[in-house]
Amino acid sequence: MREEILSEAAKRKLFFTPEAMEMILSNDHPMEFTNTVFSHLASNVMFVGKDDIMACIAGDKVLFESPKEIAPRNRFTSDIQIVKGSDITGESTCEGKINDFAQYFRARFFTLKRLIEKRPDFGRGMDISRAKTLDRDVRIVGIVYEKNTTKNGHTMLTLEDDTDTVKVLINKESPLSSETFVNDEVIGVLGKPTRNHDMLVPDKIFRPDIPRNHTWEPSDTPSKVAFLSDVHVGSNTFLKSDWDRMIAWLKANSVKEDINYLVFPGDVVDGIGVFPDQDKELSINDIDAQYAELAEYLKDIPDHIKMVIHPGNHDAARLAEPQPALNQRFTKGFDSNILMVGNPIYMQIEGRNVLSYHGKSMDDWIAAVQGLTYENPLTVMREMCVRRHLAPIYGQRNALAPEKKDYMAMEIVPDIFVSGHVHGAGQDIYNGVRLINASTWQSQTEYQRQHNFNPDPSIMPVVELGSGRIHMHSFRKETA
Repeated sequence: MREEILSEAAKRKLFFTPEAMEMILSNDHPMEFTNTVFSHLASNVMFVGKDDIMACIAGDKVLFESPKEIAPRNRFTSDIQIVKGSDITGESTCEGKINDFAQYFRARFFTLKRLIEKRPDFGRGMDISRAKTLDRDVRIVGIVYEKNTTKNGHTMLTLEDDTDTVKVLINKESPLSSETFVNDEVIGVLGKPTRNHDMLVPDKIFRPDIPRNHTWEPSDTPSKVAFLSDVHVGSNTFLKSDWDRMIAWLKANSVKEDINYLVFPGDVVDGIGVFPDQDKELSINDIDAQYAELAEYLKDIPDHIKMVIHPGNHDAARLAEPQPALNQRFTKGFDSNILMVGNPIYMQIEGRNVLSYHGKSMDDWIAAVQGLTYENPLTVMREMCVRRHLAPIYGQRNALAPEKKDYMAMEIVPDIFVSGHVHGAGQDIYNGVRLINASTWQSQTEYQRQHNFNPDPSIMPVVELGSGRIHMHSFRKETA
């Protein structure tokens, strides 16, 4: 116990004198008593002596004199804020009119154009209409309207901005021929118009990307944030025993491990009518009852943990992204400690930018780009980071609402980027960004079995907000 107490003190850059340690160890509940001391110490204290201990317990003397009455407590105050402008909840204006779509793509274009023009190796781009008239190298930014392969094996792109369109010919012998392009992404091009000004031959392609100089700056906070994606309460494949092990672990360890935040990146329930014959795979066939069951499960999570929930494609929210927060009809039974937000969402947690996105657009990425698979979602997340957009491909499996603002653009560089949806679990680092795919609490479904897909369930990723280290805690029966 002495070593554990000294370790917790060292994390806080505190040192106990021998007399102080003697007082702490003489208590029948030394760890709980130590946590009380931590919560009362002044911020400028480094060396903790007997007098400091006495001053700390002056208002909580019962904790020292009557150890049987000690109740575990955590005086932690959460520091979490939703980044302004990142939540669609209450802000949706689209009506599906032609003007909505035009405005949406203009918003996307200018948001990502600004990011490309911020690159030190690009600078300011010119309008396509002007670039086509010049006989020198030009820099343009455009949306990929169309991508084709010519009969000779060359790649032909059609780019557009708000002034014109231009063909971009990439020779099959060019190093750029290995580049992957997806429809509706925004790219920058350095190149020269052909002699008759009907197309552009590129020397270099630029994308918004995460700056290479982006790094994780360490801080002294001991806090950690955990992620629980794709819980799927209501499914008959919900892993209740694994869930119970995770809850028991949180109850026993969340205080000493400083796990103070918990984010749910969508699909918290299995939903109703999400896919054909889903009713055959449900243990709860009423959507209100599914959310009520989840609310009861979450009451077992320690009170000091601040929770954030946003929807996914199985939840009772509109399918088109961005999705607003769950309606009050479904959340009335949840504790007030739980923050209900839209999908995707940017949060600042103790100064760290956290981007949480359920990940439905992975279906389009994997269908469109050779080499991307459901077994490796982190590779898909890297592609999102390179293009600074969660869902650039429009009009495919993943529905996108034409809002005035493109909420799917990664305008802010995140420190942590988490997704779910594909029921995988993994971690990676891309240009300083911690990438996490946050597992599931559902075993293999019949649909997954038919497609020979094996999920990676019952894993809770935890990130240290100070150091950026990631821990993958498994609660599977065979590994718990």
